[in-house]
Amino acid sequence: MVHLPDKSILDTIGNTPLVKLQKMSPNPLVDIFVKLESFSPGASIKDRIVKFIIEDAEKTGKLKKGGVIIENTSGNTGAAAAMIAAIKGYRCILTMPDKVSLEKQNALQAFGAEIIICPTSAAPGSKEHYVEKAKEIAAKTPLSFRINQYDNPLNPLAHYLSTGPEIWKQMEGNIDYFVAAASTGGTISGTSRYLKEQDPTIKVIMPDPVGSIFAEYFRTKKIPEGGSCTYFVEGIGEDHLTQAMDFDLVDDVIQVNDSKSFQAARRLAREEGILAGGSSGSNLFACLEIAQKATERTRIVTILPDSGLKYLSKIFDDEWMLKNHLMQ
Repeated sequence: MVHLPDKSILDTIGNTPLVKLQKMSPNPLVDIFVKLESFSPGASIKDRIVKFIIEDAEKTGKLKKGGVIIENTSGNTGAAAAMIAAIKGYRCILTMPDKVSLEKQNALQAFGAEIIICPTSAAPGSKEHYVEKAKEIAAKTPLSFRINQYDNPLNPLAHYLSTGPEIWKQMEGNIDYFVAAASTGGTISGTSRYLKEQDPTIKVIMPDPVGSIFAEYFRTKKIPEGGSCTYFVEGIGEDHLTQAMDFDLVDDVIQVNDSKSFQAARRLAREEGILAGGSSGSNLFACLEIAQKATERTRIVTILPDSGLKYLSKIFDDEWMLKNHLMQ
């Protein structure tokens, strides 16, 4: 009897590969391992949380037949939402800042989503801010369900139940550092909580782009004025605090700028054959900083949140990099 596969694309989310970098570690004592989230069908780590949150919404009756999925996104959560909406037959409306790459915008529309572009410079809480715009649309739309990734406790829980256990198993428990940048905070919070429960000595390091409020808040526990997401790197850092982020799980923050993030991502492609996005470059930059200072055998694990194919018109385009003074 022939047994044909009965899985949908949703069954391929998660269980992504983890590989050791072969060339980029600057210290022979240090091994750097990267988790390739581009292997999920939406080509990013956000597939995990969106699937988890939508399935919970269906079970609890918050999302019903004929419903509309609404979310504010820097692109990857939107891609996951649009993909899953297409499979399940929901309408999908997404708001995003105007710095989101054209590749990301086109992918959302390819899945059939409606997108609304908002100014990146809009202040948090203002009517034109992409988060507030999503709230406004949800309030006016019948049968709407907002994923609410920034403040939804299911966001870090998804990583606690999937990303953390996967990394622990793949590394056979041999981890000294876990490195992950944050925007919603779901990845670093959920994954770190799981890893620290297995081994409290694991150090968690968060790269944060210059301009984000997270680094200063971590150090002072005060919300700085003038925080802005007008830096070029997408999907990390923030101009407001989020309920999905647990700073108590973070041991240190390393600030990083656009140039260092993008140069690390470009090196990753050319030296390791791994095409990943700018936030992956931020994570990798922090790994290299840690590696340079290590004086004993060290294993660092980090996340590569998405594919570099989403940024071909930006960080992998020499002309764009030169125009924005990002080439070294």
